[in-house]
Amino acid sequence: MSLLRATARHGVLLCLIASPTLAAEPDLSAAAVNGAVFDGTAPDTAERSALAIKTQVLLDRLHFSPGVIDGYWGENVAKAIAAYEEANGLQADGQLDSEVWAKLTAAGDADIITIYTLSDADLKEPYVDEIPEDYAAMAQLERLSFTGPAEMLAERFHMDRKLFDLLNPDAAFDQPGVPLTVTGTGDAKPQGKAATIVISRSSGSLRALDAEEKLLAFYPVSVGSDSVPSPTGTHTIKNVVPMPNYAYRPEVNFQQGQLTENLMIPPGPNGPVGSVWIGLDKPTYGIHGTAEPSPIGKHFSHGCARLTNWDAEELATLVAPGITVTFVD
Repeated sequence: MSLLRATARHGVLLCLIASPTLAAEPDLSAAAVNGAVFDGTAPDTAERSALAIKTQVLLDRLHFSPGVIDGYWGENVAKAIAAYEEANGLQADGQLDSEVWAKLTAAGDADIITIYTLSDADLKEPYVDEIPEDYAAMAQLERLSFTGPAEMLAERFHMDRKLFDLLNPDAAFDQPGVPLTVTGTGDAKPQGKAATIVISRSSGSLRALDAEEKLLAFYPVSVGSDSVPSPTGTHTIKNVVPMPNYAYRPEVNFQQGQLTENLMIPPGPNGPVGSVWIGLDKPTYGIHGTAEPSPIGKHFSHGCARLTNWDAEELATLVAPGITVTFVD
């Protein structure tokens, strides 16, 4: 409780309110996250929590992507829960409850937080010092790689970089053998092949459905704005390209600042279209990854459908040229 007291300074009576005791930082240790249990209380949306991390990892493992795993109860988590509820015949309100929790944990909840050992290969990846924002400067690079092993590993384990750093505050990346705390997202792929993709502009979501309209995977997605809209109606996939170059054509796509020159920007996970391009039959439009996973599902794109790199890579294993992509409101 704050304390009110009066004191005199330079002849003026001042009322001072003592600062309240700051709340303790949430426990995000491996023991806390792995042992987190939903107790029926509505989650606190204001801060990271062990329960939020565990829920995000469980959803991610089941291919109901919460986007980046950051430990917060954000809108992408609510979207993923709602899709999971709908797929399991539950009321799709996007709220974590006992029924949802029981189903999520029944699929297995071991090793939500685990230890990864830094390898020699991790240290030898072709990193770059920094990624310029200007496309003309990007075009001068050989590759738009990760900027270091921390960024690379955060993405490999679908983590927000801030959460990765929080869980590994004293980690050194100078030699192999360093133990790192990471999320246990696993590498299991969705079963089956997609027959159609449905992208909702209003909810910022993408659903991959098989021939029987069974949901194979759900992802948050950023779509076009009113000024640079996404396509409408139904289209087909033209090609699937891993690690694509990006052809910057300001007269065709959009213009970055005052840059009017056509450019070929090199590939890499930090490129404008990330690690995967799934092109549509509508020229210049596609589904692709991104260098910045945190805003996915929350901010607009330049007309295309943008996913996190790992979700785009997973989607690429489900699709092939010729399947339909339908944009709905």
